[in-house]
Amino acid sequence: MSARVIVVGSANLDLVVTTPQLPRPGETVLGGDFRTVPGGKGANQAVAAARAGGDCAFVGAVGTDDFGMLLSDNLIAAGIDVRGMRTVDGPSGVALIAVDGAAENFIVVAPGANAALTTLDSADRTAVAAADVLLLQLEVPLAAVTQAAEWASADGTTVVLNAAPARPLPAELLDLVDVLVVNEHEAAVVGGVFTEEPGALLDALVTLVPRVVLTLGARGAAYVDRDGARVEVPAPKIDAVDTTAAGDAFTGALAVALAERGSALTADTAPAVLRWACAAGAACAQRPGASTALPRRAAIDALYVATYGDDA
Repeated sequence: MSARVIVVGSANLDLVVTTPQLPRPGETVLGGDFRTVPGGKGANQAVAAARAGGDCAFVGAVGTDDFGMLLSDNLIAAGIDVRGMRTVDGPSGVALIAVDGAAENFIVVAPGANAALTTLDSADRTAVAAADVLLLQLEVPLAAVTQAAEWASADGTTVVLNAAPARPLPAELLDLVDVLVVNEHEAAVVGGVFTEEPGALLDALVTLVPRVVLTLGARGAAYVDRDGARVEVPAPKIDAVDTTAAGDAFTGALAVALAERGSALTADTAPAVLRWACAAGAACAQRPGASTALPRRAAIDALYVATYGDDA
């Protein structure tokens, strides 16, 4: 079946430099290669969903600089409906990214035009209602995130929130979320429980939202819901090159898998959904870059079968 996914989120141009090690505070290190790559968590997840086989639309904002046109063109080239894209006076969002020899990274985001996405319009509501899954992050103002979630909840569209960058979230937003996707750091911030134990993180979060997916990097992913389901799956074993967009690949693929399954995530569907999303994240981490590394469906399927088998 068609997997209709709409993303309300950010579009940034990533300014990426490689370095043997990430600098400590006050330290200057000599970097290696430099490249510019279209990115932003919202745009990355939209491209990830489209490449994973989703019918994807995007709502966001870019600036009047050269970066804005580049960002819009990148989404169009991925086959994404960009009728919800605004162009606002001023610079587009940018992200400064350093990647070390172990594929670890740090990221600093300057929101630029993304900060102007404070409210949505009637055309956006129509697009949200037409989707199976609304995919949200936290790189645009919380007012727009909450408005989109309210509309989706009212119109029967499943709300998936990737709570990144991490921040404490108001109850009025959490009450609208169907599936929360977080890594361990984000889980601790959102749940207010500072522990490295995945079970404790999941227990804290499931009191806030009905379903939680916890990404565990190279260890895989875990799931819990209020019906008592608990699922943990391993990640494919790979040689990671760049983990910058692996989380976005995971989340975009997760949204497509949910949409293809009627937007349901349960004890029965969670194992296959999480394994497929883990395969997407791992396939992404095998290549350098952000949007340029996001895998196509054939690559996800191949790694899924190679890791888990046809009947996984």
